[in-house]
Amino acid sequence: MTQQPEDLALTPGEITRLFASLGLARPDEIAQVVPLTGGVSSSIARIGFSSGTYCLKQALAQLRTDKVWKVPVERVFAEIDWLRTAGAIVPGHVPRVLGVDETSKSFVMEFLGDGYRNWKADLLTGTIDPRHAAQVGDVLGRIHAGTAHDPRIAERFATDSNFHAIRLEPYLEEAARVHPALAPALNNLVMRTQQTKIALVHGDLSPKNILVGPDGPVILDAECAWYGDPAFDLAFCLNHFLMKLAWLPGCRDALDAAYLAMVASYCKRVDFEPITDLRERVSTLLPALALARVDGKSPVEYLDKAARSRVRNAALALLHKPSLPLEDIPLHWLKELCA
Repeated sequence: MTQQPEDLALTPGEITRLFASLGLARPDEIAQVVPLTGGVSSSIARIGFSSGTYCLKQALAQLRTDKVWKVPVERVFAEIDWLRTAGAIVPGHVPRVLGVDETSKSFVMEFLGDGYRNWKADLLTGTIDPRHAAQVGDVLGRIHAGTAHDPRIAERFATDSNFHAIRLEPYLEEAARVHPALAPALNNLVMRTQQTKIALVHGDLSPKNILVGPDGPVILDAECAWYGDPAFDLAFCLNHFLMKLAWLPGCRDALDAAYLAMVASYCKRVDFEPITDLRERVSTLLPALALARVDGKSPVEYLDKAARSRVRNAALALLHKPSLPLEDIPLHWLKELCA
């Protein structure tokens, strides 16, 4: 039976016409539409035709959050460009774009089903393999190294306003509004991030946007794509290990090993700037992003009130300390969580 995602503007008939125009369906076929869950910023559906199964993604203007969070739907074109650009650098580690519909701000990509697992789902159930983290760090480092200091990439991804609207404002600036005493420090991080222009940034490198596949990780959802500070991507992903420490304290050793594996594999790829500079930016971003996951516009959904309070206290404590060495942050984080 065909289901229509409630926020997908395309009707099944329009979907058929779109796929037929791409040579992926016959004009007389009925699209089999199955809504997919997990995101707040787009409507995503699995589309079935006799030719195969595909993924259709359409950007939303108002994100699915309790707080008002509106962003331009034109960001979808930066995502498409990121997928194609990254796909040329790390083939097999991003889904292939099969077609674009500019009118509806939607696009079709390959559907990755059997043989692929969502990394967030694995982590939340305590299935933590440091090798997966190392692979993600390596793929991310290759994308950054392959786009660093490229004026053509910088021009194509001059999406500063989108990145601010999707990442800096709802995360760091919102946390600054909630914690006025920290506003100067958090706003300084915003300014530093905005002014650092080095490589192509994914912007939402979260385990929910990464599939574990037979040939390594596959990175999805690049709506925040921006030419800027690569430290943001690494910090954004490492932050999820800190969140999982609050959720799964019994998996401390595995989570710490995964965190360190990602740092080590990523840093091996950094030949585009002094590694000490990048590591320092990651270290100072991490506690700020942790605070943003409880007091920003996109709070982590799996922590209860008590766990969110522990995360808040730990983040505040680290923000009041001098910048810590990147590898030492999990130990200090755990001490603060248990304080």
